[in-house]
Amino acid sequence: MTEATAPDHGPLTGVRVVELAGIGPGPFAAMLLADLGADVVRVDRPGGPGLGIDPARDVTNRNKRSVVVDLKAPDGPCRVLGLAERADILVEGYRPGVAERLGVGPEDCLARNPRLVYGRMTGWGQDGPLADRAGHDIGYIAVTGALGMTGEPGRPPAAPANLLGDYAGGSLYLAVGVLAALHHARATGTGQVVDAAIVDGTAHLTSMIHGMLAAGAWQDRRGANLLDGGCPYYGTYETSDGGHMAVGALEPRFYAEFLRLLDLDDLDDLDDLAGAHGDVTRWPELRTRVAERFASRTRDAWTTLFEGTDACVAPVLSLREAPHHPHLAARATFTDHAGITQPAPAPRFSATPTTVRTGPARPGADTEDVARDWGVPGLVSPPSNPQRKASS
Repeated sequence: MTEATAPDHGPLTGVRVVELAGIGPGPFAAMLLADLGADVVRVDRPGGPGLGIDPARDVTNRNKRSVVVDLKAPDGPCRVLGLAERADILVEGYRPGVAERLGVGPEDCLARNPRLVYGRMTGWGQDGPLADRAGHDIGYIAVTGALGMTGEPGRPPAAPANLLGDYAGGSLYLAVGVLAALHHARATGTGQVVDAAIVDGTAHLTSMIHGMLAAGAWQDRRGANLLDGGCPYYGTYETSDGGHMAVGALEPRFYAEFLRLLDLDDLDDLDDLAGAHGDVTRWPELRTRVAERFASRTRDAWTTLFEGTDACVAPVLSLREAPHHPHLAARATFTDHAGITQPAPAPRFSATPTTVRTGPARPGADTEDVARDWGVPGLVSPPSNPQRKASS
């Protein structure tokens, strides 16, 4: 048994996953399943994906194994169907109808394996007026209202990288969906198709905000609310050295501690500013005072001052700085594997701990091992009749 399929590497040990190679949210969801212990076999296409980075550094392909299959070749679909027949979950991220045209759609796969969970990752979903259109994270989160909540009023919305749509609204919902369907399949013997659309997941993420909007506790405009930067004690401030501090002193007792440590003049002034907590009309005044104080010292100085307190203030760190934060270092939130610093698997399990077992899968490097372990010899030796979709 190979390292990638060794036992006791997480709660999903023993679960087999086929990932039809793509970029973005599909590979990330498959990485999450792999981090949790699943044996994920990534079916790469000849020539590799279009991400444009060295496959040896593509962390989203860690803990996986790779085979290369040309789905446009006569024997390509048969090879993938051979894997699907032995899998618990299949993940694909093509536009609607593409997998069907390639001969590896849900109907073909479920005919071979009725217990299979077939996960589909798209931006717009499998139906609807935009289902066949191209798109990217920023467009998906734009139409859900989520993008319109980010950034300062009077300026264009701020793009939150591709974390909100691709990964939060897409990958995580696909992972939850296929695991829920796997539970159902194991209870009933019946697989199903999971349609994970980034627009659906991102819209779902805004549930609390829609509740606040309905209750009159949220204004439908940017930078005017408690959690969108409109509130002066929930936002970011620049320091004297060009760094930034993040403030989240929402509750009154945390806010009081925040004001005390910020050292705004004298006690009488503190008592006066305490009243600005719930007075929206005084928020601009409070923001100005807070900004002036933060601008008087460096980020490191403020970090030291607020360290160990309940004022809910933290330094804004860069990607390279984050792994060295004392708390994250103590928890080993980041790990180093094969010379790459990367986030460690999450969440954590008391009985079935997870780990980074292998580095990014190299396209096609594991074909022989997968063929042996999964009992699919056709991956190595072409079937005698590649046109026939029989068990390979």
